[in-house]
Amino acid sequence: MSKQFIHVFSEIGRLKTVMVHRPGKELENLIPDNLTRLLFDDIPYLDEARNEHDQFVQVMEENGVEVLYLEKLVEESLTDETIKEKFIDEWLSEAGVASKAAQQAIKDYLFNMSSTFEMVLKTMEGFQKSEINIEHQEALSDRLETDNPLLVDPMPSLYFTRDPFATIGNGVSLNKMFATTRNRETIYGKYIFQYHPTYGNNHIEKYYDREMAYHIEGGDELVLSEDVLAVGISQRTTAQAIEELAKNLFENSPFKEILAFSIGVNRKFMHLDTVFTMIDYDKFTIHPEIRGDLKVFSLSQDHEGNIHIQEKVDQLDHILAEALGVDHVTLIECGNGNPVTSAREQWNDGSNTLTIAPGEVVVYDRNTVTNEALEAAGITLHKIKGSELVRGRGGPRCMTMPFYREKL
Repeated sequence: MSKQFIHVFSEIGRLKTVMVHRPGKELENLIPDNLTRLLFDDIPYLDEARNEHDQFVQVMEENGVEVLYLEKLVEESLTDETIKEKFIDEWLSEAGVASKAAQQAIKDYLFNMSSTFEMVLKTMEGFQKSEINIEHQEALSDRLETDNPLLVDPMPSLYFTRDPFATIGNGVSLNKMFATTRNRETIYGKYIFQYHPTYGNNHIEKYYDREMAYHIEGGDELVLSEDVLAVGISQRTTAQAIEELAKNLFENSPFKEILAFSIGVNRKFMHLDTVFTMIDYDKFTIHPEIRGDLKVFSLSQDHEGNIHIQEKVDQLDHILAEALGVDHVTLIECGNGNPVTSAREQWNDGSNTLTIAPGEVVVYDRNTVTNEALEAAGITLHKIKGSELVRGRGGPRCMTMPFYREKL
């Protein structure tokens, strides 16, 4: 049997290999005028964000996790000059540069960089106008000036590696993102799974593709068991995308059911994993505010290939217990159920935990009330600082993309 390079059949199996992105200079190209467009509420301090991220990586490595870096995987995927040029051309086509002269100047700049690794980082960082000398301005688009000091926007959300693609079983969902600015991030996944010496060359089954019509993001995709996938219907993921994913998943994997959680179109609940994560065989974190209007639908496939959809009318803990084949589950409320505390700590990703083994999770230390509730429930916590990282609205799960988890 060939080695399975992607192996993720749960949210809680011991984490062995994970992909991250160390925050880069893309954060220093955030300015007040582009915050809303780039989906940020504030500007993180890069040096401290890197320190926090390095501590996070150290915690994982000390617990036996192999940590891969997105930027290094992309570099390793650009194996020759032809592939490198193809990558630059595709990146440029989605960079929002109207001027043909500017496009050519940027392409020349990138292609002539001495280090492919630094070139990859530069595509993530974006370009200020002051960095590029545009000599030949022949078209009208070349002559139009704007007040924007940037020629190419940065990709500041890249350190949330959970979203551009999701690992499911032995395959991936290469996602179409909600916002244009984040959809560019999926180019990196495309080249990894097409050209990387280990992860490319059709080694990995694809259940969704960035060229498909409907948007879906990895923060909404949670692997509950070997049979069941949970997906949030949210601000960032549509019901139509879940149906497309279901068709491909049921036909090309051992998964038998998708539970679709309708959590509403709301920035504070942007993804399912901001309000709900699995932390043990029978335990979940949950933000109490989603319980009232939450609807859950079951998608399955019959022997003729038809998708059947049924609303699950029951208490959430009963639905989850049935899906997992356990007698009962415990839902541990963010903020220990206090409405003010839960709202504040959910905003700071108190519900967004990274499980590295059953009952063992990484959390931000700042969510003290939620962390006390987790510890009271017998969960082992690895606490990291996140005062700068959280400014991008994401927690430990958001910052990681598991490649390999041990089976339960």
